[in-house]
Amino acid sequence: QLQLVESGGGLVQPGGSLRLSCVASGSTLENSAAGWFRQAPGKAREGVASISAYDGSTYYEHSVQGRFTISRDNAKNTVYLQMDRLKPEDTGVYYCVVNLGYEYLWLSTDEYDYWGQGTQVTVSS
Repeated sequence: QLQLVESGGGLVQPGGSLRLSCVASGSTLENSAAGWFRQAPGKAREGVASISAYDGSTYYEHSVQGRFTISRDNAKNTVYLQMDRLKPEDTGVYYCVVNLGYEYLWLSTDEYDYWGQGTQVTVSS
């Protein structure tokens, strides 16, 4: 059974950076797409970024394009989200998600089976 554990969240000032990590256990991520979603207080969960299984193509929600970078290290079974130039509206709980055995993970839906427990990101002065 695939398990995902996120880390790296915290409190940061506007304009700062954070790097989130998602370590997988129980199954290899090598043949699966992965991504990050977030949920702000009182709002629906939204897709932020995803990375494909084989060629590493990346996809971003428009508000984070150019500020966030998703990457993966299959040898470490880990997915990362580098977040730069953070804004208060980036505040929320960030979740790692894996579309096990599939090449792509679409940000337009959250109907996936494997999620991490979430890590809190707070952007505030």
